[in-house]
Amino acid sequence: MSVFTHPERHSVAVLVRHGVLPIEAGIVHRLFGQARDSEGELLYEVLTCALEPGEIRTDTDFTVNVAHGPEVLREARTVILPAADEDYVERPHDPLAPALAAAVARIRPDARVASICTGAFVLAAAGLLAGCRVTTHWKSAGFFRAMYPGIDLDPNVLYTDNGRVLTAAGVASGIDLSLHMIRVDHGAAVANEVARSTVVPPHRDGGQAQYIRHPVPAPERAATGRARSWALDHLHLQPNLREMARQESMSVRTFTRRFRDEVGLSPGQWVAQQRLDRARQLLEESDLPVDRIAHEAGFGTAASLRQHMHAELGVSPSAYRRTFRGTSHAA
Repeated sequence: MSVFTHPERHSVAVLVRHGVLPIEAGIVHRLFGQARDSEGELLYEVLTCALEPGEIRTDTDFTVNVAHGPEVLREARTVILPAADEDYVERPHDPLAPALAAAVARIRPDARVASICTGAFVLAAAGLLAGCRVTTHWKSAGFFRAMYPGIDLDPNVLYTDNGRVLTAAGVASGIDLSLHMIRVDHGAAVANEVARSTVVPPHRDGGQAQYIRHPVPAPERAATGRARSWALDHLHLQPNLREMARQESMSVRTFTRRFRDEVGLSPGQWVAQQRLDRARQLLEESDLPVDRIAHEAGFGTAASLRQHMHAELGVSPSAYRRTFRGTSHAA
């Protein structure tokens, strides 16, 4: 008999270990547990499991009682690994402890697997990150690179998506990753409603580079918010770097440096992200033809939009609209 009781829902397993950060496990339950379709029906069923059922120590002064063991992993369509304090010891998971290795081996080959924070060390040790672009908490980035020099680590982003394998940076980035997965599964409207219900932004600009401690900037240092606001209002005009720098009365070189410091992305990367987000929104929420959406989002032509969507999402604009149109309109 299945441990998941609602076969029509997407099954999500959260594998917790001793020393788990309760907030990271709670993020998954809160966000996926809030997602509903246009009829108000829940879209996910989330279960917590451990290497052995029973009392699990957290990194706080309380424990959690976990009813399920690793058998849950065999049935889950999505498996999420939050961090645990064992990830912070010298050379963690090198190799994986037998019980943890056996649990990871239970994950079905077609399941989506995600880590939050230093949970990425477990996926790396299990060989699941080979050929992937990944992230982890910026404080652990140097250690991760030393242990796994062959893995493409990007400590500047909030999360990465390699299709089957996803990783999130530190703690609250689990919110960003969870909303991203909901958005991929059911469209922006469902994810946005979950974000509103949870009182968090549906999408945060930039990456964790903006949270890394830097020397205090000089008082006269300007922000780049005005340029970003201007660019969002003028995506259809395909704003370039020089025009954005002009909004802040800066040289291109200075603007580029300060933009990256504040946002965690280059201006070009950020604009590309905003264009794609605008196109997705219009595909979900409007009746505009694809060539008009391409113009409004700053891609110029429908062919250019198709090329970018294939590269970033693996689908055409029309296929994306067919997938998410009904869900987003009804929400």
